[in-house]
Amino acid sequence: MAEQVIHSILLALHNIALVGCAAAPFYNRQLVVQRGQYGPKLHYELDKVVEDTLQGNMPYCVVFITTLWMTGIGMPLNHLFFQGALREMHMVGTAALVLKLLCVLGVMVIMAIIFLKLNPRLRELFAGFSPDADPDSDKEKEFFAKRARRKALCEICLKLMIGVLVSSAFLGFGA
Repeated sequence: MAEQVIHSILLALHNIALVGCAAAPFYNRQLVVQRGQYGPKLHYELDKVVEDTLQGNMPYCVVFITTLWMTGIGMPLNHLFFQGALREMHMVGTAALVLKLLCVLGVMVIMAIIFLKLNPRLRELFAGFSPDADPDSDKEKEFFAKRARRKALCEICLKLMIGVLVSSAFLGFGA
């Protein structure tokens, strides 16, 4: 019974983290699409809200992906601890696990690019803008180019998270 309780707790946390990882790029996408209606021209107050929101999600993304990994590793270790062996998986379940892990790794690479490279530069560029003055056109152009790159990466991230969600449904295949 202890194994089932621990597994259920780990699975619940895993599912919450999975939904959090998938929801972030989805809702961020909605915000970016709405902002896109105003074109690549700086609207200081609007762009501040967008940047604060998108960049403020970083700690949540890190917590969700960390929880996803910890619980994903914890579930088979829980079975190993109580049963003395890893659970045998059907070939379909194994393929789903490989796909899920590849998608999660892809998300982590994208997160690293966004959080360590794009967001710091976007913060730096935005700090040079003012609500009272027209922005330097070269910096404004670079700002929107970096934003476009971040949006494209987030689109890939959203597709990878859909891959994670779909592949997760097949992990128990044949069990």
